[in-house]
Amino acid sequence: MTADYTWDVFCTLDGFGSFTEGADWGGYWGRQGPELLEHRAGLLEPDQLMIFGATTFREVAEIMSAGTDPNALDTWNQHLLRKPAVVVSSTLQSTLGWPDARILRGDAAMIVQRLKAESAVPLRSQASLSLNWSLLAAGLIDRIQVTIFPVISGHTGTSPILRGAGDLDLELLESRTLDGHIQELVYRPTPHR
Repeated sequence: MTADYTWDVFCTLDGFGSFTEGADWGGYWGRQGPELLEHRAGLLEPDQLMIFGATTFREVAEIMSAGTDPNALDTWNQHLLRKPAVVVSSTLQSTLGWPDARILRGDAAMIVQRLKAESAVPLRSQASLSLNWSLLAAGLIDRIQVTIFPVISGHTGTSPILRGAGDLDLELLESRTLDGHIQELVYRPTPHR
């Protein structure tokens, strides 16, 4: 039996995963509430193996180690930091202080296929856009979990979350509204034929 792989990504209504430096949005685009934070903590409480691309791993490790971002103190981020992590990278030289991380070099699809076959726990990846676009193309992502924040960031948005994805059909598996305005949608992707 293979472990499920969930690609977990946050975005604005117009599909941006982040915003330009200096934009005055704040973490979670300033829209988080207690339901979102509690739900995220629950998602990251069970045993899971986190999968990162190098860019997202660098960003997350920097935020967590700097201690200056108030969102790093959120319970779900603390759960995240305690998870074992695999970073798929040909450039990263260290695990940047992550307590239980390892770097794997090579073809991302082959690495994730092996991890799915060997892991006793589910795999989860946050953001890591280019990594997950390649895994979507390889048919290795079982679930896409998109959390949509109620903002449009047309002038300041960066990193369109699906810009590099191919054509996919999506089966809605779950949906929920958090804090009365944040949408979480979970889909099973299949290649469009």
